[in-house]
Amino acid sequence: MAGEPDRTEKITVNLGPVDLGRIDLLVQEGHFTNRTDFIRTAVRNQLTASAPAIEHTVARRTLVLGTQHFSRPELEAMRDRGEQVHIRVLGLATVADDVTPELALATIASVEVLGAFRASRAVKSALGSRTV
Repeated sequence: MAGEPDRTEKITVNLGPVDLGRIDLLVQEGHFTNRTDFIRTAVRNQLTASAPAIEHTVARRTLVLGTQHFSRPELEAMRDRGEQVHIRVLGLATVADDVTPELALATIASVEVLGAFRASRAVKSALGSRTV
């Protein structure tokens, strides 16, 4: 389950003209292929430098690090056992497209995702009050 998500999320970063100029200079000089390459490298470097703090927080908050997927058969089995899950993920959490809102409500007690949460609109809507 752990690993890097196979999809990316688009974000907007607002930078001042001087910072953009510095990035463009580094690109012109061949240090980076483009602005995106620079920003991705900077983000990865910061995440590497912050790895100990991230690992400590993940352990303390009992988060799944990476990806976690919930299939319809898995949730149906939980429902049949009378169990509920608290989804706590740093990365990507997904609920299969064939999971109904009723099944999600019966089996998912709460959702806390730092990263991306993918589920059908109907399931996301049903879990709205349970999502942190």
